[in-house]
This record gives sequence, structure tokens and C-alpha cells, in this order.
Amino acid sequence: MIWQQIYDPLGSIGLSALLASVPVVVMLAALAFFHVKAHVAALLALISALGIAIFGFGMPANMATDAAIFGAINGLVPIGWIVLNIIFLHRLTTENGSFKVLQDSIAGITDDRRLQLLLIAFCFGAFFEGAAGFGTPVAVTGAVLIGLGFSPLAASGLALIANTAPVAYGALGTPVITLAKVTGLDEMMLSAMIGRQLPFFSLLVPFWLIWAFAGRKGMMQIWPAILVAGGSFAIAQFLVSNYHGPMLVDVIASLVSMGCLIAFLKVWKPKSIWTSAKLIGHEDDGGEAHPEPTDIPQKADKAAVRRAWMPWVVLTVFVFIWGLPEFKKAVDTVPVVVDGQPVLDAKGLPKVAGNTFFAPIYKFEDIHEKIEKVPPVVAKSKKEEATYKLNWFTTTGTGILLAAVLAGLLMGYRPQQLVGEFGKTIWMVRYSLVTIIAMLGLGYLTRYSGIDATLGLAFAFTGVFYPFFGTFLGWLGVALTGSDTASNVLFGGLQRTTAEQLGISPILMAAANSSGGVMGKMVDAQSIVVASTATHWYGHEGEILRYVFFHSIALCTLMGLFITAQAYVWPFTAMVLK
Repeated sequence: MIWQQIYDPLGSIGLSALLASVPVVVMLAALAFFHVKAHVAALLALISALGIAIFGFGMPANMATDAAIFGAINGLVPIGWIVLNIIFLHRLTTENGSFKVLQDSIAGITDDRRLQLLLIAFCFGAFFEGAAGFGTPVAVTGAVLIGLGFSPLAASGLALIANTAPVAYGALGTPVITLAKVTGLDEMMLSAMIGRQLPFFSLLVPFWLIWAFAGRKGMMQIWPAILVAGGSFAIAQFLVSNYHGPMLVDVIASLVSMGCLIAFLKVWKPKSIWTSAKLIGHEDDGGEAHPEPTDIPQKADKAAVRRAWMPWVVLTVFVFIWGLPEFKKAVDTVPVVVDGQPVLDAKGLPKVAGNTFFAPIYKFEDIHEKIEKVPPVVAKSKKEEATYKLNWFTTTGTGILLAAVLAGLLMGYRPQQLVGEFGKTIWMVRYSLVTIIAMLGLGYLTRYSGIDATLGLAFAFTGVFYPFFGTFLGWLGVALTGSDTASNVLFGGLQRTTAEQLGISPILMAAANSSGGVMGKMVDAQSIVVASTATHWYGHEGEILRYVFFHSIALCTLMGLFITAQAYVWPFTAMVLK
């Protein structure tokens, strides 16, 4: 049975769009106004989407259920599996104290507050955004900054501002990987397109960060160091995103940026040392923070610092190997051999088959090519692909798990301790996993039911202004959900559909959803709560929000203008992938 999607079930595209928006409204209202836990809000949105798809858009109940299940299993593996094992590794480094050594080794490089901020909030924060994401960078950098004596508002607000440009590639590229799955667009092309947008802002944000902290004059006094940090990050971000993929973009770019900045500081010093740890022009920002003596960084010997970095080096090596197509092909397939001789195909190349040990152990194809997109969403009717294969060994999360286990053993953990810590990690992230599963179920259901297509048709009425407003749509998604991944799930399909309706590159607008979304990260409620908690500035969330709101809107406006230029203005149009 083939089911054709229906895009205007109520006979009015405006009314149909209102009906289609119900799941999104349920999700956002539950988070923003009723302060419902994220996993509960995601489940409520998924349930409402099932009702709208079945009773509003006429999707057969079994297909709607299968679409939600298809999304849920994609949420569990690879995405949930990545998150679980990244947090497992982070937990191991925290429990044995190496993470504290890592913090102190970075904080002790310079006495200048501006350069400390650049190293910690931008470089170090980007590393943990790439390695862990999901609030980890703000929690880590906020805690380090407050420990160094930065004022509460400075530590909170600046940690949030710094955590922008790296967000699209956070948690080993999870937002980009998810965006590709939800939209059906090529993952590598999306990675490359985002990598042609964010590097300009990776160069801008460090200047913006120091200006926000020390003013224009204070920023100009250290502009060479800022240029080194931002420029090296931007170049590495572009190269890795365009020529390797989304997983290691932030990890490699942050390490390159950190290494270049540290090397530069060995041969260059500012004329004067900036000692104030308060925001310039914000004398009422909560006053100086006074860390306990145990929180003051202590210089560790070089061997201890190397041991502290070792787990993250191991992670980088494993993820790099697991990201290579050659590795996946070599592990997942074996040559077909008959009577000791390899069997050749029509092109004279050796035939391959699934390895009995590493082959997919689970397949899901219940709705594969059983749902059909029809005009005006597509030029001609097209059956939707929907296949899921689990290659348990070569999925990225397994590589991260093996890296964590190896690093744990090298750090001195016993096997039974590793098992215990892994169990504690599962318990710690249980609600996050439920959220990821429900959100992907929601995203896939809206895609296969045609709900996102209906919203896209409505947004197409913004015409030539859509690239600008589409960028802010990504900002809105992150501002209200707290996740670039969640925003991509909610609006990624809509961005593709609207772009196709308007004759704009769907790769461009799907990427714009993620690139615009990163600017909303600093104003979402979850990030602000994480920042206030990390800096022990409880009850001041409103003050933090008021401080960062202008920065968020201003940066997103610049991003929207840049995306618009990419859509219409040469030479920016030459950057766009079709």
C-alpha cells in the first residue's frame, strides 16, 4: 500500500499550517511557559503529532507509528549512543581528578584576564562543545572562570556568548548528523555548507567576546592574540567540515586554536596586564567572586598535564578512525571467496558481502518507499526512502566507548570500576536519552506525515525575505528548546521544503537553521540555568538573560544578513552547495 501525503487537509493553507504547528506549539509552550521537563515536553509533542498526523492529515495509524519508531531508533543509535559514551568518558576524567589538572593547566598560562577568557571560554569551551556538548561547555568554563575570580555575571554571560560558533558541530557533530537524517540531505554537504557560514563568525566571536568583557580599548590591546585564536579556529573549522565531516570539527579546531594561541603567547605579551575580573560598565554585576583556596589553580608538572590530556587524545584518534569510510568498508565487509579465489563483479572488482561478526544486526524498513511526496512539494511524485541498518561496531558511539574504556584503563580504573561508572552514566543521562528518542520520533513523524511540508508551504509566502527569517527560525528553535539538535529536528524538514518551493538551495537553508540556531544557544533557559548553577549565582537567571539577549539578537541578525547574501549576492552565492 502506497500512501500519498496531504498538505492542505483543511482546504486553506493557513488553517492547515496552524493544524500542522500544533506539535511544535505543544513542545515549545511546555518548555517555555509551563516549565515542563524536556523529556516530558518531547513525549507530549510526539503524542500530539501522532494525533495530528492520523486524524488531521489522514496518515494510516500503522504508518504513523512506524515513522515515529523509525525516528526513535535513529535517536537511540547513533545519536543517544554517542551522547552516552561521551558523558561516560567525561565522568571518568572528572572522577579521577585529571579533568581538574586539565583546567588548571590552561588557566595558568597567563595572568591577563582577557587572555584567560579567550583560552577558557572560547578555546577550551569549544573543545568540550565538540567532545560532549549538551550544556557541558558552559558548565565547565563557567566553573573555571568563577574559580579564577571572575565576577558571577562575567563568568555566566561570557561563557554563554563564547559558546556560539562551535555549537553546530557540538557533541561530535550531533546537530549536523541529526539534520541530515531529518531532512534526507547529504550529511557531508550539510557539514560543508555550515562550514562555509560559521568560520566568519568563529573569527568574529572572539573579538565580540573580549569587547563585551573589556570594552573596545581593552579588546584592541590584545587584537593580535584574538586574531590568532579566532583565525586558526576558523581555518581549521572550514577545512575539517568541508573535507572530513562534522564529527571532529570542534575538537580539532579547538586544539589548533588553543595550540596556536599558547605558542603565540610565548613570543608575544600585551603591554599591560588586565587584572579586573568584572564586566566593563557593569559595576553592579554581583561583585568579585572569591574562590576558596582549594579552587585556585595549582601548577601541575608536565607529566600530570600529559596524563590529563591523554583521554581526549585517545578519543580524537578513535573518532577520526571511525569516521573514515575506508575503515567502515574494511570492517563491515569481507571479500566473496569461492574455492580460495575472490569472486569479481561485472567491473572486475572483488565482490564483498557483510561480515558475519560485524554485519548489521538490526534492520528496519517497515515504511520504506510506502509513503509518497507529491506536488507542489516536489516537482513529481517521489517515494520516500526509510531504511535503518545497525552496524554495531562501526557506529561512532562504539568507537567512543572503546576510547573511553582504553582511556579508563590507562588512567588506572579497574574493569569492574568501569562497569560501575558506565551504569551510573546511564542513570545520569536516562532522561536525556528519552528526550533524544522522543525528539527524533517527532522529527521523523512530521517529515513522513507531510506536517513539515505544510509548514514549509506556508513559510514560502515570505518570498525573497525567507533566507533572513529562516535563519531566525533556527534561532527561535534553539532559544526555546535549548538544543541545536532539537531545532534541526523541529525545523530542518520545513527549511528544506520552503527552500525548494522558493527555488533556493535546500542545503543552504537547512544549514542556515543550524547556523542561525547557534546564536540562540546563549538565551535558552537550560543554558542560563546551567550557567547560574556553575557559577553559584542562583536566582539571577533574569539578569544573565538580560545581559546576553542583545548579543544573541545582534549576532543572529548578522548571520541572517550573511545567509541572505549567500542566497542572492555574488560572490557569496559561489559558496553555496546545491
